[in-house]
Order: sequence, then C-alpha cells, then structure tokens
Amino acid sequence: MDEELRSLTGRLRLEAGAGEAFAYERLVSTGDLDELAGVLTAPQQPLWARELAAFRLGLAGDRRAFETLVLLLNHRDPQRCASAAYALARLGDPRTARAAAALATNELRVAYALHPVRLLVELRAPEAVPALITTLARRFRAHDPYRRVALACVEGLGVLGDERARAILNEALAHPSLAQAAAGALKRLPAQRAPR
Repeated sequence: MDEELRSLTGRLRLEAGAGEAFAYERLVSTGDLDELAGVLTAPQQPLWARELAAFRLGLAGDRRAFETLVLLLNHRDPQRCASAAYALARLGDPRTARAAAALATNELRVAYALHPVRLLVELRAPEAVPALITTLARRFRAHDPYRRVALACVEGLGVLGDERARAILNEALAHPSLAQAAAGALKRLPAQRAPR
C-alpha cells in the first residue's frame, strides 16, 4: 500500500470510529470508482468518507475527485491539506495548477497556503513561478506570521530554477529567517550571463 494512503486510511479509520466501521471498510476495499464518486455527491456524507473517496479517486486519475480535493487542499486541518495535495498531484487534471495558484495567492486564506505552494512546485506548471513570487512578496511585511509559507516559496523557487525569481530571492536575503534558504535557492538559478 502507498505510504500516503496508509497514513490517510489510519487517520480516517479513527475518525470513522466503531459506529462507521462497516462503511469505512467498504470505501477502503471497493474497486468501484462509481461507488466512490457517489460518496462525493450523496447528501449527509461525513467528511472522512468524502476525503477517503476523493483521495482514492485522485490516485486512480478520476477527475470527479477534483472539486472535493481542491476544497480539502484549503482545509484548516494540515493533514487533510497534505493528503489532498498528494492526490491532486497524481490526478492529472489540467485545472489543478490554476486552482492551487488561486489558493496560494489568496491573502484571506494565507494561513492555509503552505500545501498549495508545495503542490505548485511539484506540478512545475506555468502558474507556479508567478504565484510563488506573488505570495512571497506579501510575506516581507514586518512581523508577518506566515514564515513557513514564505520559506516554502523561497525553497520552491529554488527547485523551479526560473530566472524570473532572481529579484525576489535577492530581496529575501535581507530577511534573517529566509536568508539561508534564499542564498541556496539563488545558487540553483541559471548562471547569469556577463554583460557584453
């Protein structure tokens, strides 16, 4: 079993509890993608059931999981966000990068931007570099509480290795909590050509 799936199923087994053990086992074991998709649209389904169904559909590449996974990517529970990002990275839906960029740059939801930022880096989509630059630029304010988001942006821009990130990474050098990561990220950018 996939390690991420093992972690998710263990967590959701506890959430389901003894009272929902039969329903839980059914969702874990079924190979019927239509049955899993039905959980996403049926009324009054518990969150654990929707998450389990969407995650399994995501791993199977079934795009019916997309909307539920995007909602979970922006959830207040970091474990749900991480699982949703993992499934979205494997879903193969062309809408994923645009949705992740919208979540990463939504300043009203910046507390939940860490996993959308990491997902953008993993996808290496055209939206990734502009979204990370935008998100990082907003983190330079004094006493900004979202250091982990800023650090993920800096590290992600290094991984993506795009020249467009040079200016913002140079700015990040002036921030003690980001300076070391920014220096490392700058080393990963293409070498600058000497002016003629």
